[in-house]
Amino acid sequence: MTSATVTQVKCACPSCVCIVSISDAIQKAGKYYCSDICADGHPTGSGCSHHGCECHA
Repeated sequence: MTSATVTQVKCACPSCVCIVSISDAIQKAGKYYCSDICADGHPTGSGCSHHGCECHA
């Protein structure tokens, strides 16, 4: 049986397209996020500000 080690995942924010390294991610409630803004659910309606990503919710 072959095993794989996951080092990168999609940000857990549903509208975000960012891929984040598990070692650099913001972890909240067992999920991995690319930024504090995504992890907090975009309380001010602002996006994560990463190039090419337009998440806001």
